[in-house]
Amino acid sequence: MTAISSKYPNFKALREQAVTLRREGLSRRQIRDRIHVHNNDLLNRLLEGEPVPEWTKRPNAKDVLRDRARELRLQGLTYDQIQLELGCSKSSISLWVRDLPKPERRDPTEQAKLAARKRWEHELKIRDGERSRTKATAAAEIGEMTDRELFLTGVALYWAEGTKDKPYDRREVVTFINSDPGVITVYLAWLSLLGVEAERLFYRVSIHESANVKAAEHYWAAHVGVDPSTLQRSTLKKHNPKTVRQNTGEQYRGCLIVRVSQGADLYRRVEGWWCGIVEAAKTKD
Repeated sequence: MTAISSKYPNFKALREQAVTLRREGLSRRQIRDRIHVHNNDLLNRLLEGEPVPEWTKRPNAKDVLRDRARELRLQGLTYDQIQLELGCSKSSISLWVRDLPKPERRDPTEQAKLAARKRWEHELKIRDGERSRTKATAAAEIGEMTDRELFLTGVALYWAEGTKDKPYDRREVVTFINSDPGVITVYLAWLSLLGVEAERLFYRVSIHESANVKAAEHYWAAHVGVDPSTLQRSTLKKHNPKTVRQNTGEQYRGCLIVRVSQGADLYRRVEGWWCGIVEAAKTKD
């Protein structure tokens, strides 16, 4: 200290300033600029014994992992399970949680099942990510749809899902039913392209009687842009208690039936268009 004092006569005054600024929470850089000391060795001597302010400490990623490891240990997880969750080494985990009580020993079979379930959950997350990326890429490939593309799509869609005339049951009507809102959207866009007026469209919900019928009616009315009171009376499907249905819950809204009035001529044209598509497909290599 004597050597420093002799080299810097004002050392004591500088130290008092540096300590005061440090205790006010300033960083080394801020103190350096305030007292104009750019010699790191001297600055170290001036601040010797003074703790570093908490805000200047950089966050340590391991601190976050350690805290999470301790949380998981308190939940009863083993080292293997914590390692699977956090991806860090078991030696680090051991150091971080060694002061915590050990969880009750589980049956080895149960531990294996838990580990397998964790691995499977991790695998499912990866698959979900891949699935979402694939769908997003495929959706972007479609781009804008031309009128002809919509026309051909609508013909194929109707022939797959719409009511068709049979030699033993003459029904030249245009009626379409589906449970997918996206399919209904495309179908209505196709009818609009064909010049079918909104006044010729009639809507009816088809749904199991045990479902929330009113909620389904309001959902479909909102989807097609009409007042629920304009819907025709819903068709209720009888519930078979012996059948275990999967289509239940709030997301189950049944199907929407869309009927075009005075549709005989339109039906004949649709059937003709479909036959033309089939013949054109036969000529492709």
